[in-house]
Amino acid sequence: MKTLFHIVCIAAMLMYSVGCSDDYLNTSPTDSTGSTEIFENTTNAALALNGVLKLMTKQYGGSFGQGYNGEGTIKMYYGNYPGTAFVLNTAGWTNTVLGNHHTNTSSVLAVYPWFYYYRIIGDVNSIIAHIDGAKGAEGERQFIKAQALTLRAYAYSMLVQLYSLRWSDSQNGASPGVVLRLEPTIDPQALSTLGEVYSQVYKDLDHAINLFGSSGLKRRDNFSPDIQVAYAVYARAAINRLDYGKAADMAAKAREGYPLMTNAEYLSGFNTPNREWIWSSFSSTEETLYYFSFHSTIAFNSNANAVRQQPKGMSKQYYDTFGEKDIRRELFLDTVGYAKDVNKTTGRAATTTPLGRYVFDRYGNRSVPAMDPAAYIYAYMQFKFSCTANPGVGHLNHFRSAEMYLIEAEAQYHLGNEVKARSLLNELTRPRDADYTCTQTGEKLFTEIKRIAQLELWGEGFDWFMLKRWKDRIIHTEWGKPGGNYLETYRCDQSPNDKNNQTWAIPLAETDYNNLIDKP
Repeated sequence: MKTLFHIVCIAAMLMYSVGCSDDYLNTSPTDSTGSTEIFENTTNAALALNGVLKLMTKQYGGSFGQGYNGEGTIKMYYGNYPGTAFVLNTAGWTNTVLGNHHTNTSSVLAVYPWFYYYRIIGDVNSIIAHIDGAKGAEGERQFIKAQALTLRAYAYSMLVQLYSLRWSDSQNGASPGVVLRLEPTIDPQALSTLGEVYSQVYKDLDHAINLFGSSGLKRRDNFSPDIQVAYAVYARAAINRLDYGKAADMAAKAREGYPLMTNAEYLSGFNTPNREWIWSSFSSTEETLYYFSFHSTIAFNSNANAVRQQPKGMSKQYYDTFGEKDIRRELFLDTVGYAKDVNKTTGRAATTTPLGRYVFDRYGNRSVPAMDPAAYIYAYMQFKFSCTANPGVGHLNHFRSAEMYLIEAEAQYHLGNEVKARSLLNELTRPRDADYTCTQTGEKLFTEIKRIAQLELWGEGFDWFMLKRWKDRIIHTEWGKPGGNYLETYRCDQSPNDKNNQTWAIPLAETDYNNLIDKP
């Protein structure tokens, strides 16, 4: 019986033949993913792994439509849009922003992450199953296997955040998780428990860390996993599992050798790896998704309509908490002195107003590409993300040290180490805000950790995922109300138990063919 995983495996076969090189296409049949030819040597295996990494910025068409593009889509549609710090200056995303598709098992939004992450899992399962027999140096085999294990752990850690209950509601991991596939098979399989999935994530990462160490090899660039990436994946998985000791330990290890970016780097557009980026995906004018990349939906200087007519912004409730000297304030359009230019129900200002002229004077004359002259102006619109070439060229960050500081601070707070938690917040925030000093204690300290996380990580795809873990309400306040700058269509006040407990239902694309999983 065919399952969605079966479909993913077939797609994986094609990926291996087109994701590496023309020569490889000419020598490898598309129906031999598990063959000795593909994994005959470590050179071929490394090419296969590179093909998996390309899935993270690949455009997925077909029934998904052109806007689905790997990790960028996860960050935007699932992390940013339904959060409380991210503002869409256009009506039309109501069901996505409000979580109305969580139980719509036939929705493309419900299907996409399941398909995407199981495609990664299917591909790396083949690598893991065959790499030990590949010809080549032992260190090369170990390094490739460690990378594949890290990717599998990452994919599963993302799947359970989306499709499983938060750990605090799981009865210590007894609630359903996802399908735990560890072999390149296509047989129907029942759901594992959430605890079993996290146990496998830990096992994969422990194995990967050992292999990275024994391999004696280093990665050549920022775009493929290494031991620091494994630590970072571990830290994120552990904090979501509420395993605070493990989260603190792994977060500290992950940021070793990756100092916080300078203020100049912070203001430079979040489009190029710098000393803080632990792992990212590659982008260039030769390898671009054009109008469907992450940066073409957010970069303030993109000429894509998704940006020109729909600039993204920060919610006023968070913007108003920036310190006066915080350099991150510069990344969002304040309206002080220009309030009369702003529409009181939409937040838009005409380009001919003093506010509009101010924006183009400041951002329209930057290095090419500059802000598009046809761009709309909205209060609190963002200037954090820019592209290096139109319509949306830019490297896509997945992990950076700031997140690790925040994970460690949150973990130390829950471990009762409030002095350490405050120290971490100060170390992270003072370079951005010279006046910042954390003095909070108790529950107020946890509130401060969450506030800093929303300010520091804005737009990077964390918002909704953090809210789910924290069991926080999702509140959107509309224009005209104190602290509000959402369009009225996005107004809401949701409890952590609303919208299917902030959990996506397993899609029919899986349950229709996998008879070992009950339909929702």
